[in-house]
Amino acid sequence: MTVDLVKHAAEDTDVTFAARVSTQGGETRFNEASEKDAGLINYLMRDRHGSPFEHTSFTFYVEAPIFVVREFFRHRVGFSYNEESGRYKELAPVFYKPANGRPLRQVGKPGAYQFIQGDYKQKSAVSGDLERISTEAYGTYKRLLDLGVAREVARMVLPVNIYTSFYATCNARSLMHFLGLRTSRTNASFPSFPQHEIELVAEGMETEFARTMPLTYAAFERNGRVAP
Repeated sequence: MTVDLVKHAAEDTDVTFAARVSTQGGETRFNEASEKDAGLINYLMRDRHGSPFEHTSFTFYVEAPIFVVREFFRHRVGFSYNEESGRYKELAPVFYKPANGRPLRQVGKPGAYQFIQGDYKQKSAVSGDLERISTEAYGTYKRLLDLGVAREVARMVLPVNIYTSFYATCNARSLMHFLGLRTSRTNASFPSFPQHEIELVAEGMETEFARTMPLTYAAFERNGRVAP
C-alpha cells in the first residue's frame, strides 16, 4: 500500500488556539506548543470536546486495491475524496496478491471470530488463482479497448484487487475516528477487527498523524484511542 501525506495544516497548537477562544475570545493567540498545551489537549480528548480538533487538515495520497478503497470510502464525515477514474484513463495492470503470511481462514461466528493462517493448499490456491484471474481479466480488458469499447464498459471485467489511487482530505478528529475503527490495538477502549489490508493503510496514516501532532496523538493513545 502507498500512503503519502502530500500536504497538511495540522499542529497541536491549532487545537489549543481554537479551544481557548471559549475563554479568551479574540484575545487568544497562536503560540508554540507547551507543556500547558499538552494538559489542555488531554482534557479535551478525555472529556470529548471534539470541535477544536477539526481546525486542522491532512491530505493523503493513497494507492490501494479497489476492495480496500471501497471500504475506506465508508468514512464520509469529515473526509473528502477524489479518485482515479476508470472512465477517463486506462487502468494500469497492477493487482494485489496477499503476502505469504496473510491470514486466510476465518474461524468463529459473526461478531466473535478471528483469522488464522491457511494451509499450503489454500495459500497455493489463493496465490495461483489470483494471478491467473488478474492476468486473464486484464488481457480481456485490453482486448476490449483495442476493439474500440469505451473504457467505462471495458473496465467491468476487472476484479476488485486491481489498484486505484485517490486523495483523501480530513481533519484530526475524523482521522482519529478512522484510526479507532481501522486499526487493532490492545490499548483501545473498544476492540476493532479491521481487514488486514485497510489496516496497512491506516498504519501509514497513523505514522504521519503521530509525527505532525505528537501531543494530540499522545492524548489519543492515553485515552483509549477514542475520537473526541
